[in-house]
Amino acid sequence: MRLSSFLAVFRPALPLILGLSLGCSLSLLMVSWTQGDTDDSCGDELGNGRLFRTREDAQRDSRDGAGDEDVQPRIVPYHKDPNKPHKKVLRTRYIHTELGIRERLLVGVLTSRATLNTLAVAVNRTVAHRFHRTFFFTGLRSPKLPHGMTVVVHGDDRPVWLMYETIRHLHQRYGSDYDWFLLAQDDTYMQADRLSELVGHLSAGQDLYMGRAEEFIGGEEKARYCHGGYGYLLSRSLLARLQPHLDTCRNDILSVRPDEWLGRCIIDYLGLSCVEVHQEMTYRYFELGKNADPEREDGVQFKNAFTVHPISEPNLMYRLHKRFSQIELEWTYLQIQQLQVQINNLSDLTPEGKAGVTWPIGINPPFKPRTRFEVINWEYFTEEHIYSCIDSSPKCEMRGADRADVNAVLEIAVERLNERYQPQLRFRKRRLLNGYRRFDPTRGMEYVLDLALEAYTQKGHSQVIAKRVNLLRPLSAVEIIPMPYVTEATRVQVILPVTAQDQDFVGNFLDMYVMNTLDTHDNVLLTFLFIYDPFDAQRVSQTDVFAGIKAMIGEVEKRYGDVKIPWISVKTEVPSQVKLMDIISKKHPVDTLFFLAGVWTEVNADFLNRCRMNAISNWQVFFPIHFQEYSPAVLYRDQQPSAASSSFASESLRDGHFDRHVFDEACFYNADYMTARTKMAADILDNEELLESMDVYDIFVRYSGLHVFRAVEPALIQKYVRRACNPRFSEDIYHRCVLSNLEGLGSRSHLAMALFEQEQANST
Repeated sequence: MRLSSFLAVFRPALPLILGLSLGCSLSLLMVSWTQGDTDDSCGDELGNGRLFRTREDAQRDSRDGAGDEDVQPRIVPYHKDPNKPHKKVLRTRYIHTELGIRERLLVGVLTSRATLNTLAVAVNRTVAHRFHRTFFFTGLRSPKLPHGMTVVVHGDDRPVWLMYETIRHLHQRYGSDYDWFLLAQDDTYMQADRLSELVGHLSAGQDLYMGRAEEFIGGEEKARYCHGGYGYLLSRSLLARLQPHLDTCRNDILSVRPDEWLGRCIIDYLGLSCVEVHQEMTYRYFELGKNADPEREDGVQFKNAFTVHPISEPNLMYRLHKRFSQIELEWTYLQIQQLQVQINNLSDLTPEGKAGVTWPIGINPPFKPRTRFEVINWEYFTEEHIYSCIDSSPKCEMRGADRADVNAVLEIAVERLNERYQPQLRFRKRRLLNGYRRFDPTRGMEYVLDLALEAYTQKGHSQVIAKRVNLLRPLSAVEIIPMPYVTEATRVQVILPVTAQDQDFVGNFLDMYVMNTLDTHDNVLLTFLFIYDPFDAQRVSQTDVFAGIKAMIGEVEKRYGDVKIPWISVKTEVPSQVKLMDIISKKHPVDTLFFLAGVWTEVNADFLNRCRMNAISNWQVFFPIHFQEYSPAVLYRDQQPSAASSSFASESLRDGHFDRHVFDEACFYNADYMTARTKMAADILDNEELLESMDVYDIFVRYSGLHVFRAVEPALIQKYVRRACNPRFSEDIYHRCVLSNLEGLGSRSHLAMALFEQEQANST
């Protein structure tokens, strides 16, 4: 009875117990019982301190277990020899040099003294910039070398001697830097992209002599040389093998044509002949007929040519370049259409189907805002006005770049409609009914146009219709512009001109300078430029108008013992910016980075770093557009702003505007200013008043040739101040000063509210 009750209790667990028993039994049967007889060698070795395996251990293990496939790794410890001197490892400047990666193609153009300034210049302007590097080789130097070209003069104008010196020069200077060398004459037009693609498909390790194959006069049938007029490719390995035989070829081979001489040298000493096809790649060329018109050439051989020869004049070279550019553009548009068709066909296989295809096909989809604050606004415009203005006006006249943009879009819209509906219908624009545009950062500028069109049928009937079209000006490929290397560790020399009227603002400038530069130990120096008028200069011994500022400078120097703030005194009636910089420039080294500031400027680390990065010696100068706060009298009127609102306004750039009329702040190097000032010296001899009519910005724009970078600077904030406009300056400078004062009062809404409240007060 008890047994039956006991079994009844454990009956649900019997399958589990039987399964565990069976599993344990099978696992015991699979165990290799021979493992229990071996010793734990790993534990013994660790106990004996033998952490690493020696060579004897490895040899013994290999003898004992020759058939064992488990290979034990051997750790080799590093032991530095104290008696061996330390050797510094020299690394290359670029990683591709250390890895042995070479550039693909170098181009050498054989020219002459007579054609260097004509045909060679045409080659340089059309295709030279598309190659990685292009050299122009000539025998004799012309009186004036063209700019922007790398010209190598050999000193002898004999054609064969020019070829000999060119081959030797390329091997000695660039034989280890390039895989392929293309030699051509200056009367040859070259398709840079196609030639670069050709060498990209060829193996650089083989000896290759490739071009248009020509037979020698009276020579062997199989021997061919490459015609120089159509250009030819030489591999790096062939150039290296040919180098020892160049002197022998120069003495033994007689030829008038340099390409025949080179071909005979390669055939005789290397046993290679010119080929037109190699590794299923064909060197394509086209012979241009006499009095040929490139615009009418439409053959397959012409369209696929890598080189065209002969080119009799530079104008023909430019026309050829235009024609081939049109061919490449048409081919690109055809490829885009084919890709769009493929994308449209493949869209059926996607989860979204046809509905997932964006317009235009292949362009990123429109930006989808996640919140209402990310919604991109549409701008409404007509042909004459735009209804979203910079100064918050409801309507402003469309002009400049905006007008040109809208006119171009309207022309393209009508042109595309005609391409789509002709010959059944032909459209002519009557007027623009409505226009909308917005800039989508993910795809470009979008347009929606409502057009009033006059449609003409094939029978001559016409009717005015309204048509809505959508257009997109997509963002093109981003281009990385190479810039010289700059660093944020450069010392900035701040120059602060001060007049007698500006004394009240110097205290705030010094406080901000001390807090943002001296307390943070920034690499910045400050120099004051005290500007005395003739009356104050005569009384400086009795009463110095800048005595208070000099006392503040002394307190700063006393607080910071290692800081010196020098000052320079100048007497002038008209404090021209150029005259002041002439004095400052002579007292500083040429590599000094100047920051020309104003007493209203609040110097901070963010702006100083951008000053260092945007001002590049012999390349670029930087003129920031500071943020000017509006007049508190107009902004708040009888109400005083709270501390929270004023701090929020300064942080978010609220209640102010970027003052585009002021060019007082500038970052530039002393060497760049001196160079521009030297070029200006000739004009000063004829007009001495030129210095008073120009500022530093005008000098760099007219005489430097550098990039003048003018951009808004949110870190450069100035409190409102009404500037004193000197009528003795030029009309342009005086007019800019007046506009700055007027626009700095407040926005249109603030001014309108002030006028409204004043009218209400007058009416009551």
